[in-house]
Amino acid sequence: MTTEITQRRQAQLDAVVQVIPDEQVEFWFARDLQEPLGYARWENFMTAIRRAIESCETMTYTPDDHFRGVTKMVRLGSGAERAIADFMLTRYACYLIAMNGDPRKEPIAFAQSYFASQTRKQELVEERMRLQARLSAASSLSACLQRKTSRSWSAG
Repeated sequence: MTTEITQRRQAQLDAVVQVIPDEQVEFWFARDLQEPLGYARWENFMTAIRRAIESCETMTYTPDDHFRGVTKMVRLGSGAERAIADFMLTRYACYLIAMNGDPRKEPIAFAQSYFASQTRKQELVEERMRLQARLSAASSLSACLQRKTSRSWSAG
């Protein structure tokens, strides 16, 4: 896969990520991922989604936490609107879909790597945030103990 194709595929996946505004939580709509993952038909893509949901259940995670079923309204050529089923997906759900997709599809192979690395990046960010919180707590405790020790010496 050339650098140009890799960059284009990454841009496609980056372009369809959604963010819940006040919570800064990322998610993807399944129908937005369908084409970048190389699926022309929703029915075929649903096969990968169903397998991913089964994988999620096997890992004893609650699928509804990662595969939230939603209904979207789409405009038809006549101007009328129609309700269609979709999913709001976590990064983990996207990873599972990529892992359960058709590995003969080049976009699936790329997505497997993309979501694995994105998941790892998020894990590192979260670990750094936990470390920062621990360091902050330790610093606060140290300052409190120093004030207490200082008061004991001056009273003593």
